[in-house]
Amino acid sequence: MGDTSVKKVESRHSPKGEMGQKYLASGVRVAMRLWEDEPPAEAKPASTRDYETVGYVLKGRAELHLEGQVILLNPGDSWLVPRGSSHTYKILETFSAVEATSPSSAAHGRDEHEAAKKPAKA
Repeated sequence: MGDTSVKKVESRHSPKGEMGQKYLASGVRVAMRLWEDEPPAEAKPASTRDYETVGYVLKGRAELHLEGQVILLNPGDSWLVPRGSSHTYKILETFSAVEATSPSSAAHGRDEHEAAKKPAKA
């Protein structure tokens, strides 16, 4: 018999990460997170992650700067950031998106560990 556990996560009760993300449901190999009403902002320094990310834009617009390319993200668009690729986002309009990461971005504090490496905001 396979795993019969069921998880439900209500986003209003989700824990928040240091970068503003809400952690949603997660499993052994994949996790979801929500970026909700992120305000327009210039791109942060590029970073790399030890997980891959796929995302879906709910509202707003952003630019994904990925390995020298600039990809415009609009509502209804989805995207992929491969593991280990240099990337950053520039939020153009108040932005909401759902992402899935594999392996989980929340496992072992991967997000916060990477955020701690970044220089402080001026």
